[in-house]
Order: sequence, then C-alpha cells, then structure tokens
Amino acid sequence: MHEDGNGGENPDGERAGSTTPGGGVEREFLALERELTVFLRRARANSGEMAREVHPDLESSAYGLLVRLDECGRQRATELAAYIGVGKATMSRQLRALEQLGLIAREPDPADGRAWLVHLTDEGRDRFRTVREARRARYVRGMAAWDRAEVAELARLLHQLNLGMEK
Repeated sequence: MHEDGNGGENPDGERAGSTTPGGGVEREFLALERELTVFLRRARANSGEMAREVHPDLESSAYGLLVRLDECGRQRATELAAYIGVGKATMSRQLRALEQLGLIAREPDPADGRAWLVHLTDEGRDRFRTVREARRARYVRGMAAWDRAEVAELARLLHQLNLGMEK
C-alpha cells in the first residue's frame, strides 16, 4: 500500500497498535473512522455534483440507483431498496422522481404480474454514463502517481469493507 514514511506511527506520532487511555479502542480504528468520515463527506458532495450533472433536479441520493441500474439492469424496487438500504416508501419516492425526470421507466415483471421492473431509459443511460466517465477520468488524474497495484488493492479493500458492512 501507499507508504507515508512515518515508520509505523499514526499522524499523532504514536505507534500503531496502541489503545486510547480508558477507551480501549485501537488507534487504527480511530484513524479508520476519521479517514472514512472525511472520505464519505467528500463522496456525498461529489455525488451531489454528479447528480446535478445528470439532471439539475436529480437528488444526490438517487445517483446510487442509477449506478445500480446501469450495472445490473432491470431490478424490482424491493431489490433496489434492499441494496441501497432504504425503506419501500423512500424507494418509491425516489423512483417516482427519476421516472418524472425521464431517467428510468417501469414495466411489468413477466415473472410476477403484480410486480414492476425498473430500468434506465436510453436518455438516462446516456446522461449517467457521460457523467460516470467524467468521474472516472477525475479518479485517474487524481491518482496518477499511484501504482496500479495500489489502486487495485484499495478497490479490493473497499469491496471487502462493503461486504463486511452488509452483515
């Protein structure tokens, strides 16, 4: 991984593996919390910007739905809600808004006539992919000094973290 040259010390100059006085929480986990907090704040702001690039009226929270639909194709609203981690009412509201913007469409599920499948419209796919490619280009520029193996390792570790958080 990317080394910072601090000889195993954390940003406060203390050795990795120590615990906080009275709390017993390992410093690595405190550092992880701090870095994830900064990362998530930036990611939320970035998602808001990208959502507005897809459509000026798109909520930032709905951007993740576009990602999932682009990667997985047609999905039931219940599957999307479970994946994103929101309730049915929230999902219904977000899907209704996306449909009104012309980014998604619904169709009856051939396996169950009572259910609906949601998918990106051609316009939704085109708008989303244009913004996603621009985002990917920003990652490439921002991490140009990183070794490709480091990028792959970061992706692997984030995937592992996401899997662990699902449980």
